[in-house]
Amino acid sequence: MAQTDPESPAGDAAGGTVEGGGDHGGSWGFSTRAIHAGQDPEPTTGAVTVPVFQTSTFAQEAVGKHSGYEYARTGNPTRTALQTALAALEGAAFGVSFASGLAAEDAILRLLEPGDHIVMGNDAYGGTFRLIAKVFGRMGITWSAHDLTDPSELDRNWPEATKLVWVETPTNPLLTVVDLAAVSAVARRRSGARLVVDNTFATPYLQQPLAHGADIVVHSTTKYLGGHSDVVGGFVATDDPEVHDHLTFIQNAVGAVPAPWDCYLTLRGSKTLSVRMDRHNDNAAAIVELLQAHPGVTSVLYPGLPGHPGHEAATRQMSGYGGMISFRVGSRDGAMRVTEATELFTLAESLGAVESLIEHPGAMTHLSAAGSPLEVPDDLVRLSVGIEDVADLVADLAQALERL
Repeated sequence: MAQTDPESPAGDAAGGTVEGGGDHGGSWGFSTRAIHAGQDPEPTTGAVTVPVFQTSTFAQEAVGKHSGYEYARTGNPTRTALQTALAALEGAAFGVSFASGLAAEDAILRLLEPGDHIVMGNDAYGGTFRLIAKVFGRMGITWSAHDLTDPSELDRNWPEATKLVWVETPTNPLLTVVDLAAVSAVARRRSGARLVVDNTFATPYLQQPLAHGADIVVHSTTKYLGGHSDVVGGFVATDDPEVHDHLTFIQNAVGAVPAPWDCYLTLRGSKTLSVRMDRHNDNAAAIVELLQAHPGVTSVLYPGLPGHPGHEAATRQMSGYGGMISFRVGSRDGAMRVTEATELFTLAESLGAVESLIEHPGAMTHLSAAGSPLEVPDDLVRLSVGIEDVADLVADLAQALERL
């Protein structure tokens, strides 16, 4: 992995050049990078933890001569540390942080011009659909929804104006898995469109899309990377210098930047990502076993199941199947009864934190997709399985399922 010159102010001033992670960033293992990449002891005091640089501006030695920082919207040392660390986890040359996952998506979508087209999956996240269809659609950007599990269908029905192919894998909330290498091959053969992958569900611990042909990777760091339901943020990783320059320009020009304290919390959370994901994976496997055995559950959507349509692709491009599970119960009323009956599983939006959450996507996170081709089934329940004692989680969900 390429290294930056720590004395050069260019990256910091641009707000996002974050290559490498120390002299050993390219050879360190994942957990080591999570703890050390971009996080050397602070040179003035020797503080081991990256400080919260809670300042809006920075003193300059002379006009145009500074230490690499001049104004906090443009760059902040705490943000730089976060960008360096998360880029290292994705195996990326560059990383740029934003105030939310949707702010990160907005910055990517500003690569487009009126008349350009976006291909997205037919079960994309409702917030992504809303942003593309109802915000950028008003600006002359068109979109179409495709079954991205069948790259040949996309190849046959390729919209000629396509500039971005937007993929989630696994998807939110149907846990669909997309073969990234196959979709990337179609995009490059047809028009050289960029492949954007939302890696929020998988996290860089389980999947690194750049290694499978993606051009841009986006995260809601609110979820697993932060991991504690106490911060909102977004992040984009890329190896493309042109995309990086665009993102840092938008970061500075538009100003949807994370506050230093938010960067600190996300950085702290990401240090334990590998440990937490191992527990999420194990707990989810036990919950899946419970759901499969229950007569009131009509289907379980989880890529770790051999019968899941995307199981082969998930096994090939992921190192684990994650902590997200969706299941269907045959009726909206049944889904509502289950979501309202749990005690440890908190009824709440969001996902990817240490505590377990349960929700009804059709009435909550994906309500904006109602009436569209991306509408989700009304009997669907989504679980974000946390890291509590698994026996307690199984018992809680088992008693809730008795309402079916």
